[in-house]
Formats: sequence, C-alpha cells, structure tokens
Amino acid sequence: MGANNSNSVKEIIINDEWFAEINNGEYVLNCRIGGMENGGETVILLHGFPETSYMWIRLMDLLVKKGYRVIAPDQRGYSPKARPTLIKEYTLKHTVSDVLAIVNAYKLKRFHLVGHDWGSSVGWAFIAKYPDMMYSWTSLSIPHMRAFQEAYNNDFDQKEKSKYIGFFNMPFFPELYMSFNNYKNLKRVWKVHGEEEINAYLNVFRQRGALRSALNWYRANIGNRRKPSDYIQFGNVEVPTLFIWGNMDMAIGRKSVELSEKYMNGPYNFVELYAGHWLIQEEFDKVSNEIIKHLKKYSSSFYEPHLGRKK
Repeated sequence: MGANNSNSVKEIIINDEWFAEINNGEYVLNCRIGGMENGGETVILLHGFPETSYMWIRLMDLLVKKGYRVIAPDQRGYSPKARPTLIKEYTLKHTVSDVLAIVNAYKLKRFHLVGHDWGSSVGWAFIAKYPDMMYSWTSLSIPHMRAFQEAYNNDFDQKEKSKYIGFFNMPFFPELYMSFNNYKNLKRVWKVHGEEEINAYLNVFRQRGALRSALNWYRANIGNRRKPSDYIQFGNVEVPTLFIWGNMDMAIGRKSVELSEKYMNGPYNFVELYAGHWLIQEEFDKVSNEIIKHLKKYSSSFYEPHLGRKK
C-alpha cells in the first residue's frame, strides 16, 4: 500500500494506520483503508451518528485477514475538510455522492456495502440509485427507508422511539445540550463503547463545527427543508440484502423491521439479535460472522461474467 497516483485519492499513513484522502468536488473525505494490496473484493463501511470510521476497526482487521480490500470513510461532517456549513448539503443526495466519489476514485465496478445507523440510510439510498454496482448490501439496525417511514407515520411505538428526532431538528440547543459539561450528555449514548473508542469520537466532536455538522444530517433529511430534487426514490430491492436488528434497539421498533421484507425482491436474510442499537460493540462475533457469510455467498461468483445476472 502506498501513495495512489490518481488526482482524486491520496493514501497516507498516520500512527501506523493507512488512510486515504478522497476528493468530492470542494470537499475531502478521510477514509480508513486496509488490505488495498489484497486481491479480493472491496467492502465499503459507512458509520452513523454519533460515531466515526473508528467503529469499524475490528471488522476491518477481520475482513483484511479474509482477503478483502476495505474502505471506511469519516462521512460528511465528520471529516474536517468535508464539513459544509449549509444544512442542505447534508441530504442523502449529497452523502450518496460521497460514496460514489470513493467508488470512482478506486475505479470500482462492483463492491460490497455495509452501513450502520445513518450509514445504513446512505446505503439504502445508494443501492436505490446504483444497484448494478453492488455485490451485496448489509444494513445494521436500520430498515428499508419506506418501511421506516410507514412505521414513523403510523406506529405508536416507533413514534415514541423517534421523539429525539424532533429535538435534534431544533437549532443550536442540541449542540449545547450534548456538549455541556465536557460532553457529558453525549457520553451517555456510548454506554457499551470502550474508553479508547469514546476518546476517538470525542477527538472529532471537539473540533469546530463537527457536532453541528453531524446533527445537520437530521435537519437536512427529516422535516420540511428538502427540495423535491433532494428526494431519493426508495423502491423494491433486488440487491442481495442482509439486515441485522437488535430487538432492544432504542431507536428502531419492530414494526418497521417487519415491514421491510415486503420491499425485498432479491435475496434477503433478516437476523434478529437480543441486543440494542450498537450491534458491532454488543455482538461483534455474531454480527461479523453473519456479514462474512453474506459477503462470501454473494461474491463475484454469484454473478455471470459481463451480464450482471444471478446464477
């Protein structure tokens, strides 16, 4: 692994870890990378709120040992050089374009995609727009977007679980609340996270504008700020999909999970765990095993050469 000659990606080493800087227009995404010298397929890992690419380091190590090439970006708002000030630049339309920039920088024709929390929302949006680029898709915690919207509109349990979204849509106060007293209220979210991981996240959220940018994902995508051109059409899914959900999740109720299946036209595997929202931290062995089985099952050998059809 070394410096990439492409103008859109530069690979560097920081504290014995490999990173890539990938341009998307005026913004630069920081990406953790691993196994780029491997000959295997590429896996892109998308984190959610309030985490960073650090959440994936154990899974990255495991995937690299299995021969995969792995890319985990610090998403828009989390990368210091990709922190727009305008709320409208955090819509899924823009965050999907960040993933596409990674794909184009590494000239990927097909790849595996894995997401958690907001990273899953980006993933559902990406596979809706670019299904032919996918080997497989794995969503941790977050159901199909239309299933979630149905539950959000009609299910009492989901409405109760989603009350925090209205709070996050308020201007200024959420940032003040979560950063108060050395980020005491933000730290409460990370009950199952280790000290080193928490410190890695705090190093990001203490940066100027980082917490506001992370919260802008809620403000941009939920509410009345979006323009019609910002909407993504979430149709039925043909991409081989693995959905893992913890039945103790404080944000996602059972109704939206059950509704997801009706939007799956392609291969679909649902795994329910006795766990909360932070699946990687709570049930790493079970989650990683399911992901690796999914990657192996829907590898390049699942697709006929050149035609993109399933065998």
